[in-house]
Amino acid sequence: MSQRPLWETASRKPEKIKERLADIVAFARANSPYYRDLYKNLPASIENPSLLPVTDKKTLMASFDAWVTDREVTIERVRKFIEDPNLVGEKFLGRYLVATTAGTTGTPGIFVLDDNHMRGGTSGLREAFRTWLSFGDFVRIVVRGARFAALHATGGHFVSVAGFTRARRSSRVLAKLTRDFSVHAPIKELVNGLNEFRPAVVLSYASIVSLLAREQELGRLRIKPVLLVLTAEGLAEEEYGRIAKAFGAKVRSTWGSTEIGGPTYSCAEGWLHVVGEWIILEPVDADHRPTSPGEQSHTVLVTNLANRVQPILRYDLGDRVLQRPDPCPCGNPLPAIRIQGRSAEVLRFPIQAGEDVSIPPLAFEIDHVPGVDLSQVVQTTPTNLRIRLRFASGADPNQVWQKVHGELKHLLARHELHQVTIERAEEPPEQGRGGKFRAIIPLPSAPRT
Repeated sequence: MSQRPLWETASRKPEKIKERLADIVAFARANSPYYRDLYKNLPASIENPSLLPVTDKKTLMASFDAWVTDREVTIERVRKFIEDPNLVGEKFLGRYLVATTAGTTGTPGIFVLDDNHMRGGTSGLREAFRTWLSFGDFVRIVVRGARFAALHATGGHFVSVAGFTRARRSSRVLAKLTRDFSVHAPIKELVNGLNEFRPAVVLSYASIVSLLAREQELGRLRIKPVLLVLTAEGLAEEEYGRIAKAFGAKVRSTWGSTEIGGPTYSCAEGWLHVVGEWIILEPVDADHRPTSPGEQSHTVLVTNLANRVQPILRYDLGDRVLQRPDPCPCGNPLPAIRIQGRSAEVLRFPIQAGEDVSIPPLAFEIDHVPGVDLSQVVQTTPTNLRIRLRFASGADPNQVWQKVHGELKHLLARHELHQVTIERAEEPPEQGRGGKFRAIIPLPSAPRT
């Protein structure tokens, strides 16, 4: 008896998914020169993603103008738009959200997201909140002011801050009840800001929440959230329990990407359940053949059934997926997965005997600096950082380095780490054995969250 693929079991209406796949493939063929050429020898109607050739970020970015379906969208226009940090969250061409990604696979991404993507990409999160929160939880959130805090990387057009900024601008109520905090800020500033705001729900990267849990344990942070939602990175299994105990709150997590939004949400058993109404996930081996439940995949291919301006079709995301082979004990009938591929690598710097300053990885995000194609921060000693850079074509390396050096010095100064030195590496960023680029490489002996 054959095993149904994950993408079929992740939808309550698999026939609808086939219709949506056929529709977006037809749309891409008609409006994207790249896909028109790529799919020229395929059948007229496609209802199974395995019939499509695999795409990836590097190939699509190299064909950007032919990839997009709106002829007004060009790489030149988009790059000019993202160079202005004041335009984060504003609509590109009056109708699109633009988001950038770091180059963990060797190529930074620029993604143009339409309103269909925004609706489809948040469907998982909407279902997550309905699943995570009981009626009593909702009551407690309201009693505690219904305030929502998001802590994310700023200074670039990252999808979390861009989407959050747009949402806050669209509603006075949201502007009043929500507040965003920069992970680039020193931990003292974050603690003071959160103590003043007193959020009922906190959304942030796993590494940031882990650091905040320590502040809560030490009594410097004094907030009482009902729910903490962790994104982007993985933590050691015991960390989730420590965080929940420190805050006396529910701790849940999501997994997704800029390309596909957030199609998964965690349960009390620690598994991620896939909401596949607008997303197709295909765990595959190194030859792009389907892997079976219980077998760790080499990568995962993703198809976004919602975004029409920049179709993501059978796209190699790079994360490794393990699908649970049996029903999840939590009772959720949707397929359950675990992700291997993103870890929270905090850098720690000694300040005096027995004490250190911890800075999360996203604070060192410098790929947004004009002229930086890819970056890698390597901690070579407790007080030295070696910066590996790959420069964009046509960029002046010396000018780019001065900008990067200035930003990092400012970051360290805000944390009062004046003793830390920054050196420019001669070698470019190096790939790990799995093919990905680790943006942050701490000292081997440094403990990790």
